[in-house]
Amino acid sequence: MKRVGTIQIKYMIAKNDFSKAGAAASNIKKTLRKLGISTDVIKRVAVAAYETEMNVIIHSHGGIMYLNIDVEKVTIIAEDKGPGIEDIEMAMKEGYSTATSQIRELGFGAGMGLPNIKRCADNFEIKSSLENSTIIKMSFNLK
Repeated sequence: MKRVGTIQIKYMIAKNDFSKAGAAASNIKKTLRKLGISTDVIKRVAVAAYETEMNVIIHSHGGIMYLNIDVEKVTIIAEDKGPGIEDIEMAMKEGYSTATSQIRELGFGAGMGLPNIKRCADNFEIKSSLENSTIIKMSFNLK
């Protein structure tokens, strides 16, 4: 399918709103499927979007996730409302987690979110500092 122009969608993500967890990622997956994006790209985007959405729900005070689709790539940008990541290098290590015991009891907080996002994306950037927002930008090439 030939795509023309850019599609932009915004998703609001609330802190600890597990009733809507995964809704944005699911919507993104459906949108990409309707546009005829390849299954490989859809799978990678869906995993990265879900991990990002869960990180915002679990670790932040809520935030926004933006989906941008153009003829060359799918881009997702997530910006939360803090509290920020104290040590990004440590947070990028598989198995490292700051999730509470309650979050772990729900089956989350294994410390694979950021590593999985980076692994799935063709380009990945993260900016954060303690007491500030975290911004994650990832893109997935379509060509």
